[in-house]
Amino acid sequence: MSSNKKYWKSVEELDENSSIVEALKNNEFVEEIPTDEFLGNNDALSSSSTSRRDFLKYVGFSTAAATLAACEGPVHKSIPYVLQPEQIIPGVADYYATSVFDGFDFANLLVKTREGRPIKIDNNTIAGAKFAANARIHASILSLYDSMRLKEPKIEGKNSTWSAVDSALKSSIADAKAKGGQIVLLTNTLASPSTEELIAQFIGKNPNAKHVVYDAVSSSEALDAFESVYGERALVDYDFSKASLIVSVGADFLGDWQGGGYDSGYAKGRIPKAGKMSRHFQLESNMTLSGAAADKRFAMSTANQKQALVLIYNIVTGSSATVNLDSKLKAEVTKAAQQLKAAGSKGVLVSGIQDKNAQLLVLAINQVLASEAFTTSGTRQIRKGSNEKVAQLINDMKAGSVHTLIMSGVNPVYTLADSKIFVEALKKVKTSVTFSLKEDETALLSTIAAPAPHYLESWGDLTLTKGSYSITQPTIRPLFNTKQFQEILMSLNGLTGSYYDFVKANASTIVSGSTWNKVLHDGVYVGVVSSVSGGSADYSAAANALAQAKPAQAFELVLYTKTGLGDGQQANNPWLQELPDPITRVSWDNYVTVSNADAKKLGLSNEIVANGGLNGSYATITTVDGLKLENVPVIVQPGQAVGTVGLALGYGRRAALKEEMQVGLNAYSLYKGFNDVQSVSLAKADGEHEFACVQGQKTLMGRGDIIKETTLEIFNTKDAEFWNEQPMVSLDHKEVAATSVDLWDSFDRSTGHHFNLSIDLNACTGCGACVIACHAENNVPVVGKAEVRRSRDMHWLRIDRYYSSESTFAGDNERKENIAGLSSSLSTFNEMEKAGDNPQVSFQPVMCQHCNHAPCETVCPVAATSHGRQGQNQMAYNRCVGTRYCANNCPYKVRRFNWFLYNKNSEFDYHMNDDLGRMVLNPDVNVRSRGVMEKCSMCIQMTQATILNAKREGRVIVDGEFQTACSNACSTGAMKFGDVNDKEAEVTKLAADDRMYHLLEHVGTKPNVIYHVKVRNT
Repeated sequence: MSSNKKYWKSVEELDENSSIVEALKNNEFVEEIPTDEFLGNNDALSSSSTSRRDFLKYVGFSTAAATLAACEGPVHKSIPYVLQPEQIIPGVADYYATSVFDGFDFANLLVKTREGRPIKIDNNTIAGAKFAANARIHASILSLYDSMRLKEPKIEGKNSTWSAVDSALKSSIADAKAKGGQIVLLTNTLASPSTEELIAQFIGKNPNAKHVVYDAVSSSEALDAFESVYGERALVDYDFSKASLIVSVGADFLGDWQGGGYDSGYAKGRIPKAGKMSRHFQLESNMTLSGAAADKRFAMSTANQKQALVLIYNIVTGSSATVNLDSKLKAEVTKAAQQLKAAGSKGVLVSGIQDKNAQLLVLAINQVLASEAFTTSGTRQIRKGSNEKVAQLINDMKAGSVHTLIMSGVNPVYTLADSKIFVEALKKVKTSVTFSLKEDETALLSTIAAPAPHYLESWGDLTLTKGSYSITQPTIRPLFNTKQFQEILMSLNGLTGSYYDFVKANASTIVSGSTWNKVLHDGVYVGVVSSVSGGSADYSAAANALAQAKPAQAFELVLYTKTGLGDGQQANNPWLQELPDPITRVSWDNYVTVSNADAKKLGLSNEIVANGGLNGSYATITTVDGLKLENVPVIVQPGQAVGTVGLALGYGRRAALKEEMQVGLNAYSLYKGFNDVQSVSLAKADGEHEFACVQGQKTLMGRGDIIKETTLEIFNTKDAEFWNEQPMVSLDHKEVAATSVDLWDSFDRSTGHHFNLSIDLNACTGCGACVIACHAENNVPVVGKAEVRRSRDMHWLRIDRYYSSESTFAGDNERKENIAGLSSSLSTFNEMEKAGDNPQVSFQPVMCQHCNHAPCETVCPVAATSHGRQGQNQMAYNRCVGTRYCANNCPYKVRRFNWFLYNKNSEFDYHMNDDLGRMVLNPDVNVRSRGVMEKCSMCIQMTQATILNAKREGRVIVDGEFQTACSNACSTGAMKFGDVNDKEAEVTKLAADDRMYHLLEHVGTKPNVIYHVKVRNT
């Protein structure tokens, strides 16, 4: 059945005798109402006998209450255009197609602008636009309006002009030529044909110049392996939609592995169709998004992953390299390898192990399988960095042979593990220039700090995959005195005209059969590309070398990038800082993740305190070279492989960041030799860290049917009544479906539109893109770490993460009853006690369910919340007096009480506190004042705009036009929105699917949000 598994949100819930869990169950609102902050004199208030109920009685539940709530609302005056621009119609959004690549993240986009302001990122869905925006790219719109951006060029730390910068650079280059010094262009991977052409011209004019590509998070080993076999420095662009069996060895391909962007193809195979779906095995140490989605996950160290990869290579290719693997793990890996071999061309293997030998075996295995998901045409061009060349550059700088260093898109002072060596070497460089959005760690130490424009202010072109071409176009004039790196290159090359002209001219040699205007309009162009002819390598030698891998002496530290901050470029972005990590549900921090077994040995612990906040121990990490990272917060992570610990890169920045964003520790300092696996020791440190973790704020409280799961076998062999059990109640002494009984008469909603939102748990990867899109569309405020810790996060949409043991309640009972003998009893009970060592993970997006029989509506004393004819539960903020009765009566806990005024408030110094940051606000959604309830509106402003547009154009709305921010952002198709009164609409068909269910159906709220039972192919 679907609902007989034991689910838990935090480790504490596994302890049935835990006092804190019981306290949280009985403590609906964990913070007292700060009446002193709202009503003034606390002494006078305490002596008053007037209750809240009396107060509402006195105002008569009339407009007086609404007036009281509205009296502090701001009044803004609108000033019309004196001369209205022809291109701008006030109140009407414009969209521009563009593409982005910042050296780490990439996507094909549509940018929504209002009155000349870019305010939101959407996915470009035109044919050929294959890369959707992740959470960081959705949030990058806010980074455009970052008040900490570098606003004008600086020379030797003093404000200067671009003409002075141009003159200084030309003089330095001439001096380098005269003295025989090196000129080095150090950039991130560019993937830009026009920029690479400019660099080639620059090197042609300056033979003493060279170009070094540096990726902060390296994929150099995979690049080296592919280059040695296929002769091209690129990465495979896997198509997981063509795979029926996926084996991943240490590759979080649903996260940031090799750039990410694989979730859409993966999700296509994960939704059961005609009784079939893909099967996914994951071998990893950290609990990742890919591990959470897997049907079978094996927690193991990287050393064991290398042995497992050799074993898979042996089985698939018939080789016989020696393997040293634990018998239990060996048996499990053997089963996976045999299934992979049997899958043949429908199987694929990927690996994130940073070892050239491991990556060679990946190529060998996929070649033997003739995997359809593995293709050498359309290779990824988004990683080109070379570890060897970066190391050589540092040696050249130390030797004093580098005269002029021009950097763009890199921040080595922050991201290099040996940054102190780089800083000392930089002092020997006569002229150093850094093109950067911000005066970051490297710009501060450079001779010249050159302000670069945001990508939404820039022209450019991209070749993200071989054979594709996309345009980056500006959507707003530069906000500051900035110049593109390419403009300076053109000046140094003696070229006239603008960079726009250069891009346009260069495009004419690429987009044959198309026109510049069409490519600019569409944003993308796809040409014809042939596969790279495959060579070979000494795979046997690679397997034998990899088989020599041995476990770390103490602990194996695995460095990774989090869904929120990635490589750390947008560390000053409050949306990303407050985005809870999908796995740990912690925001505003990085931390070391430790298995429960290792935590007990070291005396490390986590504790949920009475207000729902999470506290944790500190630890000191020491590498084998004696490098220490002290006072690292600890998270005890279910699923972490014993003997390994994880730590996220991208945190610990201090330069050009607001004080609130200067959080975490710089894990790049441990990224020695660009190796994401390091041998370290771990020791408990003094003190206790306070986390901003949203996971412990609510408990399941026995509501086990919130998540419904089943296996593919049961799904195919049993009726839906078995795996999607419907709640029953007694009516007239007969068992009837709970949905057939109601306390209210229903309205006729068959005319007009009636909206439903469908969420498929099989396709949801927990990526968080929908959360950030909701923030941008609905002006959701950022409240900061302290307020999140008090359970006051304002997210209108949350993605709950549930752990579950791999066995069912019924299975546990059967196993317990079949115990034979004392020894069997001890071993069996010991294993059953470790349900959290390697749990299964489920993600569930939850927002207001827009119930047709909403319990919130019946208890609001001032009618602030009501139901619309189109199915949306609506909020009249001006009527709300903040009684919170609606939140108390909501079984889904989706309402957020706006405790404070977050707009123009220095206590919340985020984007809403300065004029520049407020440029991102959506004018179609009001900014709420304190003291009101707010929640998901099912983006009513978007649905109404769609209706009005169709009405103005005199046409019928077609399926797919209706969207919400979350459904628009969802790249996997997990969220589908539409009108269920349209019988041909996709959402109507989804509502009639056997997998469909509602949350807490037995409560009788009749939600307009529907879910689909999660099916695992175990």
